[in-house]
Amino acid sequence: MENKKYYITTPIYYPSGNFHVGTCYCTLMADTIARYKRLRGYDVFFMTGTDEHGQKIEEKAKLANKTPKEYVDEFATNVKELWKILGISYDKYMRTTDEDHKLAVQKIFQKLYEKGDIYLGSYEGLYCTPCESFWTETQLVDGKCPDCGREVKLVKEESYFFRLSKYQKRLEEYYEEHPEFLEPISRKNEMMKNFFEKGLDDLCVSRTSIKWGIQVPFDPKHVIYVWLDALTNYITGLGYLGEDDHCFKKYWPADLHLVGKEIFRFHSIIWPAILMALDLPLPKKIFGHGWLVVDGKKISKSFGNYKDPRIYIEKTSVDHLRYYLLREVAFGQDGNFSEDLFIEKSNSDLSNNLGNLVSRVTAMVQKYNNGIITKSKNPEMLDYDKDLINSVSVLASKVEGRMDQLELNKALDEIWEVISKANKYIDLSMPWILAKEEKLERLNEVLYNLIETIRIIAVVLQPFMIDVPRKIFEQVGVEQDLQVWDSAYQFGLLKEGTKITKGENIFPRLEQGKELFKVEEEKKVEEKKEEPIKEEYITIDELEKIKLKVGQIKSVEKVEKADKLYKLSVDMGNEVRTIVSGLVKYYEPDELLNKQVVVVANLKPAKLRGIESNGMLLAAGDDDIVKLLVLDNNAGTLENGTNIH
Repeated sequence: MENKKYYITTPIYYPSGNFHVGTCYCTLMADTIARYKRLRGYDVFFMTGTDEHGQKIEEKAKLANKTPKEYVDEFATNVKELWKILGISYDKYMRTTDEDHKLAVQKIFQKLYEKGDIYLGSYEGLYCTPCESFWTETQLVDGKCPDCGREVKLVKEESYFFRLSKYQKRLEEYYEEHPEFLEPISRKNEMMKNFFEKGLDDLCVSRTSIKWGIQVPFDPKHVIYVWLDALTNYITGLGYLGEDDHCFKKYWPADLHLVGKEIFRFHSIIWPAILMALDLPLPKKIFGHGWLVVDGKKISKSFGNYKDPRIYIEKTSVDHLRYYLLREVAFGQDGNFSEDLFIEKSNSDLSNNLGNLVSRVTAMVQKYNNGIITKSKNPEMLDYDKDLINSVSVLASKVEGRMDQLELNKALDEIWEVISKANKYIDLSMPWILAKEEKLERLNEVLYNLIETIRIIAVVLQPFMIDVPRKIFEQVGVEQDLQVWDSAYQFGLLKEGTKITKGENIFPRLEQGKELFKVEEEKKVEEKKEEPIKEEYITIDELEKIKLKVGQIKSVEKVEKADKLYKLSVDMGNEVRTIVSGLVKYYEPDELLNKQVVVVANLKPAKLRGIESNGMLLAAGDDDIVKLLVLDNNAGTLENGTNIH
């Protein structure tokens, strides 16, 4: 192995809310690969972190009555706590609010500007705030953001641009010359069809309408666009353009960027182009993994499937969760998280197969040999002995082949095939009969083969699980020198006289079903549902008293010293009314302007923040989402003031 260094990264996570199993999926995969490489003798640098700038952070912090820095500090603490529980073995946690990163990003911007790859212009286009993404009209799906499906808004402002179009041909040539660069191939094909065939546009890389970000060094009214800021973390986190750049010199280029498919275009197009502009080598591989869904549905609070992964860990163990996510999801494809299947696989694969194997074998050594391993002086080597030993002897190399192809689930398939074979070996060799008939030489051979098999299984399980390999080593009495990866290549290294200890069951059965994962909030909701609901009805006469009219919003102003209120001027046909509405959380001003809405026209006037409000707009929703009742322009526009019946 000529190059023993390995640099692996995951995207730095955006502080968008609470965590669920899908959030930790990518980082868990990266951690498994990093652990595997370390065991193989690589000098690994594994970096993850949080992307902490941008308009969406500003808005969320404001809603939480916090400063943006307070908001991201709290989020980063939460991430680190979860990563510790999951056993994520990162070498550096990168935050884009770190001072050294901010200084390096400014130097990168300056460098690209002086080279002529960044220029000043004016941007007018469509922008999705949640995704921090700019889109062209042709890229929208049903007029909405193609990534998240939300509304986009028209943005017009002075901006600096990166000459992305300049690098289109170089990128296409690089893809052609390095077919392993973008994987899986389906992601690469998407990029070629959706972006390259239409031609790459220059990229807006600064904003003047937001303040929470890194200022352009020579034009401080501009804030550097979050994707230029966030993407460069992969080199600034190593010290690029910083006072200490020894890690950059040592580890760059990255061996593997793991990213979700929703941000693959940024990493496969924009990021390589920036590196080309900086005259830096490109990463060796960018891999776009799929999404995790729950019971076939997108993870969402409204579906009731939005659970913090800590719930699953507290009710089972970290290795239960790691195993399920690593085994049941083919890396690169979308995967399904099912609580029913989680329990089923935990009981069948972990309790019945691995847990039962360790428990049975250690108990038999304790019972028949007083807990001491003894090697047979004259081994018989029957066919099923040879079959087991041959399978165990090549297990490490088979796992390596799968891991090197990023087939993490298939690597676990290889391990569980040997576990199943070992359980079958017990049934074939029948140690209890050998003990009863006092065939001690044969009994010693069988027990040794089983314990040595368990040792090697534990060695190759170390990248995937955190606690279980250590527990197995303790029960089997394996010293440190026989826990290293290279020791798995050779069957028969376990020393005679090794003391075996029958310990606790490493994977107790889960008997409670999905009820195991119920959380208190859900129970409270159920209790409320059981209470009889008292309906209150109105008569048709009372309904007829409500006058609904069509109005058009002509102006929108934020109400001073009010976080939630807009002051709206609404054209009612024969008059223009002032209506105060709590829509700040749900709509930008330009999203409301000129919309035709339904107004309760005969509502008694009320004073809000000193402003008399004459009417109410009809809307529907809950605390998270509110949508105005808006007239569909495609169906024809009604005149303002028209009565609605």
